[in-house]
Amino acid sequence: MQKILFALSLGFGGAVLALQPAPAQTTPIAANCGQRTQVVERLSEKYGETRQSMGLAQNNGVLEVFASAESGTWTIVITLPSGMTCLVAAGDAWEAVDEEAVVSGDKA
Repeated sequence: MQKILFALSLGFGGAVLALQPAPAQTTPIAANCGQRTQVVERLSEKYGETRQSMGLAQNNGVLEVFASAESGTWTIVITLPSGMTCLVAAGDAWEAVDEEAVVSGDKA
């Protein structure tokens, strides 16, 4: 009986740990969405991130990548047509890469 309880407690403890968010998922913005000016200001002031690239998404949202070469943090946000800006992803170890596109048929 003790072995069964011990095994169950280990399984329960493992499940609890598995459900905890990874550190990169909880940064850099506590809320997932906000006014664009506030989001950009927070990324700049707290993480030193600036806009590195941007593009238009299928839903007519503007997708932007912010990053800091100094701290290595990066954040991807999308600004919806309504004006709301939402966090898509964030992480560490940002590295800017400048690669030339390989045209189909070229030998790389």
